[in-house]
Amino acid sequence: MATGWARDGAVQDQIDDSIRDAVDGARARLPHGPGATHCEECGDPIPEPRRRALPGVRTCVACQSETDRRVQHSTINRRGSKDSQLR
Repeated sequence: MATGWARDGAVQDQIDDSIRDAVDGARARLPHGPGATHCEECGDPIPEPRRRALPGVRTCVACQSETDRRVQHSTINRRGSKDSQLR
């Protein structure tokens, strides 16, 4: 049940948009293109099983783990925030 100026289903639309944005972001971070035999970050060899599992991989497990730790996700869904509607 929506309240105020929001229409019915507006909350679910926000949830769906947030999930869609997260999935799109994750897909954008997936490796693509030709893979590498050696890590672009540290130069260590990338194991064959990793290259088979992730076609297009460009980093070793250790460097990819560090990169994944640095990824920050937004905790605010600004699509329907009241502040943005008032401005």
